[in-house]
Amino acid sequence: MTRISNDPADFADEALAGFCDVHADLVRQVPGGAVRRRRPARPKVAVLAGGGSGHYPAFAGLIGSGLADGAVVGNIFTSPSAQQACTVARAAESGAGVVFTYGNYAGDVMNFGLASERLAAEGIRAENVLVTDDVASAPAAEAERRRGIAGDFVVFKAMGAAAEARLDLDEVVRIGRKANDRTRTLGTAFSGCTFPGADAPLFALPEGHMGLGLGIHGEPGLRDVPLPTAAELGRTLVEGVLAEAPADARSDGSAPRIAVILNGLGSTKHEELFVLWATVAPLLREAGYEIVAPEVGELVTSLDMAGVSLTVAWLDEELEELWLAPAETPAFRRGAVAAAPAAAETHDGGGPARVPTVQAAAPSSEASRGYAAACVEALGAASARLEELEAELGAMDAVAGDGDHGRGMVRGAGAALGAAREALDAGRGAGSVLAAAGDAWADRAGGTSGVLWGAGLRAWGESIGDLDVPDAAGIAAGVSAFAARIAALGGAQPGDKTLVDALVPFETELRGAVVRGESLGRAWERACGAAEAAAAATAGLRPLKGRARPLAEKSLGTPDPGATSLAAVFAALGPVIVAAVQEEVSA
Repeated sequence: MTRISNDPADFADEALAGFCDVHADLVRQVPGGAVRRRRPARPKVAVLAGGGSGHYPAFAGLIGSGLADGAVVGNIFTSPSAQQACTVARAAESGAGVVFTYGNYAGDVMNFGLASERLAAEGIRAENVLVTDDVASAPAAEAERRRGIAGDFVVFKAMGAAAEARLDLDEVVRIGRKANDRTRTLGTAFSGCTFPGADAPLFALPEGHMGLGLGIHGEPGLRDVPLPTAAELGRTLVEGVLAEAPADARSDGSAPRIAVILNGLGSTKHEELFVLWATVAPLLREAGYEIVAPEVGELVTSLDMAGVSLTVAWLDEELEELWLAPAETPAFRRGAVAAAPAAAETHDGGGPARVPTVQAAAPSSEASRGYAAACVEALGAASARLEELEAELGAMDAVAGDGDHGRGMVRGAGAALGAAREALDAGRGAGSVLAAAGDAWADRAGGTSGVLWGAGLRAWGESIGDLDVPDAAGIAAGVSAFAARIAALGGAQPGDKTLVDALVPFETELRGAVVRGESLGRAWERACGAAEAAAAATAGLRPLKGRARPLAEKSLGTPDPGATSLAAVFAALGPVIVAAVQEEVSA
């Protein structure tokens, strides 16, 4: 259990601040994460690892010579926002470009992809290297759909060493993708992890069982099996990983050389890992492999989860040299790092990232500013409703995901409400108020739902603008813009078991009812009914997108939390939005 915290909502921020203070000789905090204490004296590629908190030493613990130049740090198990990624990248970039490297999760892909586009527009070249080492999460024929777990470390290490050798951005990216293609991991969990402030773990296993095929975000294993002996577990892990050996592993007839990581997930003792290694190592050698500089310990964790994973990376001469290269970080050291020339220390401030919610004022009408007040009131109603549903949404998400959906939605809606109030106080019209709310939602919530809700709200604001008060048709057009932006960004379709399953029926019913001439109140009521029914019906679907996809069977019988929260938010928004339009019509 995670026992030490103040306000659980601040746990990740406070942990990062404490880490940066302890290791102030090597790292410094910047908005959105941390970077090396000193910038390089001459340009080098900046390797930026990233993802949610809760995985220490990943990601901030790997900042230093020979490894990462910085880490973009989200909330617990939640993708950092695009804004956070941009801020860290600007602090770490030294003239040779940046490369974001992270596990293959939908929220990370969206947010780091958006950040790369924004940086490119500023003249900073940015690339992305995804890690897909988890053999349990998809078949070999669909390796691009696999998630990244402890194999992250192999990829980070190879890229960090390549960048330290002053290879250019294209070469660093090539090496990262090569390391990923040659790395495989299989893991198992003995018990679930517990969020700060929670009184129970995200999942429980039957007595005397373990969950084989775990994720690192608190997800349960893909299947529960009887708890084996150490020897039996070692054989299961070794056979599972070696079955995925690259086709060219023995191409030259020599004994293949491999890097091996036996990784503890948070509560597994080192002594237990050593007992397991005593089985794993002989099995690997019996299979004809030569082990190169193995690592046994904690490199990629999942809060306090009890579990273990085995990672094997098939080395060639190039990758072996990078695997063995020196490194010095707060959590990992290898060899002696030569002192490199460094530029004078720079400071760009610390503390949590903050979205610049109020920008240059766009022209707005008095009527739109009045309607903006109703938008703020509606966001307040949505935020309050999400606070009521936080635990329920988290429990839904924990069945086949990481259990953070309720907390992320509360954080996002609360930030959106604060930004909307600030924009309203600054005299902005309704469109700008909603756009500011969307940007803040995306930044504070992070993750997949954060970026989707943020982009959707911004699109809604752009649709209604700052000059006119929308009538029923204008409201329907705003919802359609919200839905179109989410569909374009997320790529999900009805039936994938995502928030789109509730959004499409809502938008379709609302637009159709308005076209038929029904009142906005009646149209919104119909749309809410359609969304709520569709959200409930997702209990019978298998997820085809996101973190729940590998656990599709366990998800059956539980509604999708994203669809459920969307239906609840629109139900909360309705009375205020309808009343504001009716008041304008009466006036």
